[in-house]
Amino acid sequence: MKNKNTIIENAKQTILIESKAIANLVNFLNEDFENAVNFIHHSKGRVIVTGIGKSANIATKIVATLNSTGTPAIFMHAADAIHGDLGIIQKNDAVVCISKSGNTPEIKVLVPLIKNYGNKVIAITGNPESFLGTNADFTLNSYVEREACPNNLAPTTSTTAQLVMGDALAICLLELNNFSSTDFAKYHPGGALGKKLYLRVSDLIGNNELPQVATTTQIKDVIIEISKKRLGTTAVIENNKIVGIITDGDLRRMLKDSSDINKLIAENIMSRNPKTINVDAMAIEAMETMENNKISQILVEDNSVYVGVVHLHDLLKEGIF
Repeated sequence: MKNKNTIIENAKQTILIESKAIANLVNFLNEDFENAVNFIHHSKGRVIVTGIGKSANIATKIVATLNSTGTPAIFMHAADAIHGDLGIIQKNDAVVCISKSGNTPEIKVLVPLIKNYGNKVIAITGNPESFLGTNADFTLNSYVEREACPNNLAPTTSTTAQLVMGDALAICLLELNNFSSTDFAKYHPGGALGKKLYLRVSDLIGNNELPQVATTTQIKDVIIEISKKRLGTTAVIENNKIVGIITDGDLRRMLKDSSDINKLIAENIMSRNPKTINVDAMAIEAMETMENNKISQILVEDNSVYVGVVHLHDLLKEGIF
């Protein structure tokens, strides 16, 4: 049985082998890479990504990355393509073929068919001198010296290199398309990541109460207001403006420091000039403000008018904290 040190060393060796191979990819970037990116960018069609075996698995990830960053893409399995799925490819589509050796039988059959249709082929291969490398219109070299597998057999380093080359393509296209965080949010509306990009403070306060007291409100009534509105806080309002905030923490400190709370009013225990945020601000801004100031609630304003409270729990519920 392998001991703990051997396991850790094997893991380190795997990571080091792959990381060195990835770093070496920068030496293979040339005009073919630049021309491939520009061709896809100016193309009126989609990007079809194909491969077989582990390369097919990498192809599906590259397709997902392209789609989520604004470049329409479709996966086509190389084996299925030569048995009926070639219809996926349309007139203006660019086809990315992924193969470590570049000489698999399916690729040798597929590439001439694609080119006969008039489509451009972009190769991602570890062997630029292979059938795929020499017959592609653009060849992206993903050569690796060895696999991380101790037998140098299982696709590990090579598939990682293919994936990174696909990421490089996607990011270059993203930059050329001026793909913004707002665009990204359109493609990720359901997840926490998307919410960070589109959810606004106004979306968070709709179901919350609006706790507020005057500067002269008796402490008993302040406690009732905070308890009733269930947000652990209340704004202190004067002339329709926020002048302070009272939280559960302020009440606890008051009970500790004061012998007769009946003589106190809101003004005596409130924190002046509290942190506020505009109703149209992004929810992520509210989160950052609360984190930076170590607070659990923040008051919301609309043109200097108090309109609500965002609580830490609101952000937790949306999954963005």
